[in-house]
Amino acid sequence: MRRLALPFLVLLPLSGCGLATDLTSALAGVAAGTATANPALGFGIAVGTRAAVQAGLNWAVRVRARGEQDAVAEVIGRLTPGEALPWRSDHDIPFGNEEGEARLVREMVTPLATCREALFSIAEGEGAERTQEWFLTTACRQGDRWKWAAAEPATARWGSLQ
Repeated sequence: MRRLALPFLVLLPLSGCGLATDLTSALAGVAAGTATANPALGFGIAVGTRAAVQAGLNWAVRVRARGEQDAVAEVIGRLTPGEALPWRSDHDIPFGNEEGEARLVREMVTPLATCREALFSIAEGEGAERTQEWFLTTACRQGDRWKWAAAEPATARWGSLQ
């Protein structure tokens, strides 16, 4: 069994998140099917393992995206009209930290909510090769904090911020 698991374990870090769920579930299913000599049980465990690992990865992606969105919204809340400030998200696991700039476009005050529309950028690259892509978003005051108010999760162009 260890000989079978070793290639999977070596390839797992190189495969990315999409393949991690498949490899983990296949390994769990094969192990359970072999240990119990029941292929139906092995299949059931493989499906359950895949669902659990995928749910865990989805949760981790949502937590990271929320951290980045909160970092942008916090800066938007500190802006005055026409002002630009840098933003940065620092994750507990220092991988995929993002940074850029936010610029206040307008403020919308209604009896229901105070919101701000702002441009924000995501910086890519280093040094002379550094570029910025710009996007428009809305942040609204929620108590004493500002929160991301744009709901466009299917927009692929936002990269890690979706």
